Amino acid sequence: MHAEESGVHDVSGEGHDARAFYEGTLGLRVGTHSDNGVWTEYDLPGGGCLALFNHPDPKSAAAPGGASIAFEVEDLDMLVARLKSEGVKFMADDVQSPVCRMAIMQDTEGNTVILHKLRSST
Repeated sequence: MHAEESGVHDVSGEGHDARAFYEGTLGLRVGTHSDNGVWTEYDLPGGGCLALFNHPDPKSAAAPGGASIAFEVEDLDMLVARLKSEGVKFMADDVQSPVCRMAIMQDTEGNTVILHKLRSST
């Protein structure tokens, strides 16, 4: 997945499932990370990073989701098809806006992940 940073940077999660989703399913590469697994940063192809943090409050960490992030992608249709073939469930897979097309899913922790393709400016 070729993604550019485009949204919230902190995504709460339990760690192992979230890391498997972002590394395996979405194909992001691990950058800097803590030795104790509390946080992991993923370097994004166009610069910047996405950081995953374990929530410090066990009560809040037990509640699903709450965070959201958006990735701008090069080929939305191809990526949605690939993710669906891998069992990813989408809340919406063809949301139209004046500036982009979007697909909306959740990660393994219930956080909202928005994939979007900007419309050409012609």
